[in-house]
Amino acid sequence: MAGAIQGKSRDFAIRIVNCYKYLTDQQKEWVLSKQLLRSGTSIGANTREGRNAQSRMDFLNKLNVALKEADETAYWLDIIHATGYIDDAMYESLETDCNELIALLVSIVKKLKEQ
Repeated sequence: MAGAIQGKSRDFAIRIVNCYKYLTDQQKEWVLSKQLLRSGTSIGANTREGRNAQSRMDFLNKLNVALKEADETAYWLDIIHATGYIDDAMYESLETDCNELIALLVSIVKKLKEQ
């Protein structure tokens, strides 16, 4: 399951980078898009960092941070959509991927806490 989250979070980060490029190049939006870029790419960075965790608790901590970043990303996507910077199709696609990441991270964190 940990391998799945790394692949999905990497793919999502690439989509977020492309969304950031669209927002800055086409929409001329730099503030909200920077927040989205930071949180959306941090999910994968934290899951990747977890691969070299020093302990199970350290691994759990990295995935908890990734979960928080995923939730923050969902917030920025909502704000960017609500203010008209991205259309419904782009929002729904990114939101679906983000929600899948959140569900996967919740599942992994829950299982780690039960161990």
